[in-house]
Amino acid sequence: MITISLCMIVKNEEETLARCLNSVQEIVDEIIIVDTGSVDLTKKIASEFTDKIFDFQWIDDFSAARNESFSKAAKEYILWLDADDILLPEDIEKFKHLKQTLSSDVDVVMMQYNTVFDKQGRPTFSYKRERLVKRISHFLWKEPVHEYIQMNGKIINSDIAVTHAKPETRVSNRNIQIYEKQLENGKPLSIRGMYYYSKELKDHGRHEEAIKQFEQFLNTGNGWVEDNIVACQEMAKCYKALGDEKNALLSMFRSFYYDNPRAETCCQIAYFFKSKNEYDKAIFWFEQALNLKKPMDGWGFIQNDCWGYIPSIECAVCYDRLGNHELAEKFNNKAAEFKPDCPSVLSNKNYFESLKNNRH
Repeated sequence: MITISLCMIVKNEEETLARCLNSVQEIVDEIIIVDTGSVDLTKKIASEFTDKIFDFQWIDDFSAARNESFSKAAKEYILWLDADDILLPEDIEKFKHLKQTLSSDVDVVMMQYNTVFDKQGRPTFSYKRERLVKRISHFLWKEPVHEYIQMNGKIINSDIAVTHAKPETRVSNRNIQIYEKQLENGKPLSIRGMYYYSKELKDHGRHEEAIKQFEQFLNTGNGWVEDNIVACQEMAKCYKALGDEKNALLSMFRSFYYDNPRAETCCQIAYFFKSKNEYDKAIFWFEQALNLKKPMDGWGFIQNDCWGYIPSIECAVCYDRLGNHELAEKFNNKAAEFKPDCPSVLSNKNYFESLKNNRH
């Protein structure tokens, strides 16, 4: 059975740290906490779980802090988490099995990261992260923001999920300030940095600047295919915010250049036509989304509802608007296969029943 060091960087995490550590303490063999300047009870809470607590001066570089935490690890593998992450009981059981059975030649274990959820707690936004890595492989974190581990060796996918349990917060200025400080100091952004800086600009409502940055990123021709696709989707949102419908639609279609259509883009195109009351066109694209096979082993961002529930429920709405209640009910029933307890599905069922009763 392998041994595991949990390595974390924290700052002012008194509200969430205990919850995180409680969820994983039984599956790790040591806990390393690197604090980057807490002024609350974070370190006191950490001391209830470990005596391996270290201070690190914050230098606007997440990778530097994470590499410091990794340097303190002593076990065979390193698990990293943020303070607002947890493992749910079913994932703890899967992790225990992994710990007992993992082959020593594995360098990296990819795990699901569920970050957004519906009201019933089902994940609606997920992607894979390099979550468990072999210590002697000496992997390093890269990038000051939106950091990642530069991987090689034997990499496997796991069905274990880490749950991001952070409450909703407003957009922070921290990341965009780090990027802009880097640019002010004359240090060019990496290709990955260009992509994430574009997203930060978009999230801060700086749509024209975001479009320019997205274009620069895509024009390098060296972006990761998943980032290229999302860049097109996000650029479309910027054009829409600026009232430029033509370029918004063209940006959505541009994503098809990089790979086969994704359900997220098909739904985005469908919503474009639905907003213009062009229901036949909207149905076409929602149905395209339904006909696609959801990637199971890919590492890209997945909006889970786009791969079943959303196109089903929206086809129900569109067919109803066209007066085809039979097909509308059929697609509502299909939506129920994905979310049987969804209020929209249940409301639609009552609506279709009332239509039938009125006919008799």
